[in-house]
Amino acid sequence: MSAARDHVLVAPLALGAVPSWGPAAARGLLDTLLDAERPFPCTFAVAAARKGTLRFGFCDSPADPAGWGPLGEILDRYLDVYRELGKDTSLVVLFRPEERVRSLDDYFHRFWAVLQHLHDGDPRPWPESTPLEPEELWWEFSYGGTEIFVVCNTPAHTTRHSRHSPCFMITFQPRWVFEGLEAHTPRGAGARRVIRNRIRRFDGMEPAGELGNHGEDGNREWRQYFLPDTADGAVPACPFLARADARQPRAAATAPSPAPAATYELLVNDDRQFSLWPAGLPLPGPAWRPTGVRDDRDACLAHVARVWTDMRPARAAGRRPAPVG
Repeated sequence: MSAARDHVLVAPLALGAVPSWGPAAARGLLDTLLDAERPFPCTFAVAAARKGTLRFGFCDSPADPAGWGPLGEILDRYLDVYRELGKDTSLVVLFRPEERVRSLDDYFHRFWAVLQHLHDGDPRPWPESTPLEPEELWWEFSYGGTEIFVVCNTPAHTTRHSRHSPCFMITFQPRWVFEGLEAHTPRGAGARRVIRNRIRRFDGMEPAGELGNHGEDGNREWRQYFLPDTADGAVPACPFLARADARQPRAAATAPSPAPAATYELLVNDDRQFSLWPAGLPLPGPAWRPTGVRDDRDACLAHVARVWTDMRPARAAGRRPAPVG
């Protein structure tokens, strides 16, 4: 399809400006969702693509927070209209394609940095009924007073194909779209069964162990947002921190005062996998221990880039945990 036709197709579905690379990127996703010969696992996304109820937003590079400015406005506009679009709807935000593919860990931390950016700039209160801590059972990311299930796709997902995207991509689904599809309902159980069977065919592997049901014992929603690429992959600790005033409204026109750079501890587990953890908080569990590196996010990531030269879990690769310094 020509660039002009791509633009005609995508422009009515876009919230905000459409960059030159945007129509082709969105068209590529629509082609994947509508491929009848290789059904995409998420039936909700497929239905939205067919009905024209997907909405798109576009942002600059995921590596540069200066390019994330339009994201809050895009999400605001979507939250104003999503109920009018019906239950089969999602907002897909595509980030400008980059020449090189980053590491999965890099994308993981950039994904959570984007959600933190949204939260830190959100003038509306966090929902009273939604916990603030990601490790609490009923936690869900929230923005604009709305609970939102979030999914990240990246170029580094090369094995789990349902989480692959040629460019960094974040999908936002208001929890409202899942009402009536709870796991204990016949419709909900049927939908989950279909999706899991499609995952097996599309990915060529079993559904990730992180997938679960909202509010179910043992489930943590944040772990489903960014899945590992392999069956034995580990999900790093969640770096999201709710603001101290998250439940209080703030003036939208008043920009928050610049805050000092956050300090993180670099943790490692027995598989020699690394994770950034906010300094001063209790460790996320007995599997993680400090490396002695304590600095801002960029400095910690730079250290990881120097020492994490083999992404395979140490036990899977037949290696012993090595020094981290």
